[in-house]
This record gives sequence, structure tokens and C-alpha cells, in this order.
Amino acid sequence: MNRGECEQRLAACRAEIDEIDRELILMMNRRTRVVEEIGRLKQHLKLAIYEPRREDQVFENVLSANGGPLSNDAARRIFERIIDEMRTVQRNRMIERGEKDE
Repeated sequence: MNRGECEQRLAACRAEIDEIDRELILMMNRRTRVVEEIGRLKQHLKLAIYEPRREDQVFENVLSANGGPLSNDAARRIFERIIDEMRTVQRNRMIERGEKDE
């Protein structure tokens, strides 16, 4: 492959990454909307935001679906971060709803 072909392929790969990133953000926002509903239900049921057993189930689900090339350790770290952010969303929404009820 010559330099021009490599540069074209690089540009195509970057365009593909941009599209994947747009899909990922749509999926993350879809996940966030579901997490917000879970938070409403937990608040109504007076359940804790942090549920270690449920988080273990999420990791198990994700890792069992991981066919690589992303390592399971990397996938777990990514989902640890996602779960942490989702917990923050739930906590913030619960606080907002609590303030509205006052």
C-alpha cells in the first residue's frame, strides 16, 4: 500500500470511528433513560442505589458477550466507569425529585 492509499484508509477508519462513536452515545443515552426509570422505581420502593449483586450480574452479562478483541479486563474497567456514572445519574435524579417534593 502506498502513502496515498494509507492516508485514504486512515481517513476512512477515522470516519468509521466517528460513526461508531455517534452510535455509542445514542446507546449510552438510551441506557441512561432506563437507569433513570430504575432510579424512580428504587426511590418509590425505598431501595439503595448501590446493589453489588446487580453490578456483578451486569459484569457477568457483558463479559459473557465479549468476543474480543477487547480483553475482559478492559471491558470490565469500561463498564465499571459506565456503572459509576449511571449511579451518579440515579443519585442526582433522586435528589432532584426529592427537592421537588419538598
